[in-house]
Amino acid sequence: MSELLQKYDTQAPRYTSYPTVPFWTDNPTTEEWLESLNRSINANPNKIAVYVHIPFCETLCTFCGCNTSITKNHSVEEPYVQALRQELDLYSKEIPSLKSQKLQELHLGGGSPTYLSDYHLQSYIESIFNILEPISSPEFSIEVDPRRTRLSQLDLLFKLGFRRISLGVQDFDPDVQRLVNRIQPFEMTETITDHARSLGFTSVNFDLIYGLPKQKITSMETSLKKTIQLKPDRIAFYSYAHVPWIKSSQRLFTEDDLPDPKLKRELYEMGREMLESEGYKEIGLDHFALSHDKLWIAKSNQKLHRNFMGYTDSKTDTLLGLGSSAISETNDCYYQNQKLEIKYRKSLQNGVLPNFRGHKLNSYDLIQKKIILSLMTNFSTKIPKPQIELAKERLNEMEKDHLLVWENDELTVTDLGRPFLRLIVMAFDERLHQGEISKSMFSKAI
Repeated sequence: MSELLQKYDTQAPRYTSYPTVPFWTDNPTTEEWLESLNRSINANPNKIAVYVHIPFCETLCTFCGCNTSITKNHSVEEPYVQALRQELDLYSKEIPSLKSQKLQELHLGGGSPTYLSDYHLQSYIESIFNILEPISSPEFSIEVDPRRTRLSQLDLLFKLGFRRISLGVQDFDPDVQRLVNRIQPFEMTETITDHARSLGFTSVNFDLIYGLPKQKITSMETSLKKTIQLKPDRIAFYSYAHVPWIKSSQRLFTEDDLPDPKLKRELYEMGREMLESEGYKEIGLDHFALSHDKLWIAKSNQKLHRNFMGYTDSKTDTLLGLGSSAISETNDCYYQNQKLEIKYRKSLQNGVLPNFRGHKLNSYDLIQKKIILSLMTNFSTKIPKPQIELAKERLNEMEKDHLLVWENDELTVTDLGRPFLRLIVMAFDERLHQGEISKSMFSKAI
């Protein structure tokens, strides 16, 4: 394994979309995006998912690669929430049929969604329900920062229909926490977890990261033991993405502080073994779930899906992204909002959807998207006959290294090959192969 890690130590996309964002080329006009959205809604009624991005955090976590706005001045809440309302109102005016649709999924991410006051949380979520009425059993989830989340917020969210909660943990080791500027004692996480369960939240997720500065086998083992003690239903055990050329805060530590590729993989393998011994099932890339959780059930039934929100247990045909930097998706189009919060608000004040960039998928994009999604969720896929020869040529070395096997037109990633999944998927990324690849585009794949 150490030889393979050294051999394939390179950058690769995470493939939460295809094409990946750096290779979006055919930017839709707002009119073209609205046409695509309208087609998607009419073709697949009552299957709408909404993602809301809340960019605010009170303090900066130095490992973070998300689009955030750091401030302790909560006066920013009101104008931002007002802009969020304006955005959905504008969509409902442009697409009148939107008001007759049912809401299947709602996810609040960030930043820190619980940065918002109870009042702003409730008033905004209820404003969504005024336009999109939830289905009888919706899937509502929210990311929370245990350092900032109040128990009253959990009470409110449960009353509004939320049943999933995702806690940012990253690492329980105090030394690692200090270096990444996220001081979060175990008791904070325990309090939020216990209260969510007492209310009736049915799925609790922990976000953990391996590959952070100064992480060691012993410290990671302790963090995982504390995680297992609280027994979250799901665990996202992410590889740290070191991209200081994109996120300058990551320059507060150096690459010398990071585990080398061999140790980084050992951290993951140790974590996987510990979690599997406690009944967790490995799902896709860097995810685990207990057998009762819907994520594992979806995996077992081959219904696992992957989009900009990561792995989900159901597929919605229309994803509407609201808020700064949020990305919307239909089958044939991506549409991303302005990344800067101030530009996002200004566009909406002018009555214009805050488009930053997007991509119209052509027929070949759709074929590659299907292949890549299947590999990322099921570790196998059937390859169209015209592509098999080129795929085998690109994957020849990995086949020799036993990272994958072919059976006629079906490609399957082996257990040995799972750590290299992103690199295997790259063989089908035609946009990447045809474009100019910069070393600063992506994080390391392993």
